[in-house]
Amino acid sequence: MTTTTTRPVLTLRLRPWLGSMTLAISAVALVMALVWAPPDAVQGEVARVMYVHVPSAWLAYLAFVVVFIASVAWLWTRAPWTDAVAVASAEIGVLFTGLTLVQGSIWAKPTWGVWWTWEPRLLTTAAMFVMYVGYLLARGLSTDFERRATRAAVLGVVFVVDVPIVHLSVLWLNSLHQLPTVLRAGGGPSLDDRMLATLLVSVVAGTLIYAWLLSERTALELARQARILRERL
Repeated sequence: MTTTTTRPVLTLRLRPWLGSMTLAISAVALVMALVWAPPDAVQGEVARVMYVHVPSAWLAYLAFVVVFIASVAWLWTRAPWTDAVAVASAEIGVLFTGLTLVQGSIWAKPTWGVWWTWEPRLLTTAAMFVMYVGYLLARGLSTDFERRATRAAVLGVVFVVDVPIVHLSVLWLNSLHQLPTVLRAGGGPSLDDRMLATLLVSVVAGTLIYAWLLSERTALELARQARILRERL
């Protein structure tokens, strides 16, 4: 392990105000989702789950793409902070993938009549959850830092292939899951303007939550790396 743990810019410059901004935007998104946005014409009030379900799914995608980027960076540079970002983002991604599955079940019960059904989007999302839980477990198989980080980086590069599979599964296969309503091929968003605005603000709020969690968890991981290094010197 190298003797330097260069902190990413995010943990140095954004952390002092990131938490406050995240709280403010999240509060705005909450009010918009519960009060300002109208109920869906077909699904009624249950459609409000969309304002947490869609951001959760987006954050899972984002987190695992960041794992991929950080893993490539580790394999290229061997900089300890890249491994810290990878493990931090993987943990956050697992959290939001789990939340996506739970929220989807809550939405599915009144919409489909069941909590769970073996349809493509649910199956691929569950597979993604299991894969990245395995990624985190695999990190504990070795106490050697560089060996552990390299093995995890290889998994982080390989596992990202499931992200586009999850996203496109509703288009490739016969699926009960709702088709895209914002980024649609050959057309614009199909949502009411207020619903669309609320969804976009909710996604921004979710992205800020991810950035805040990533900065805090990365800082903890860097501190852990530095402590281990000091103990070995």
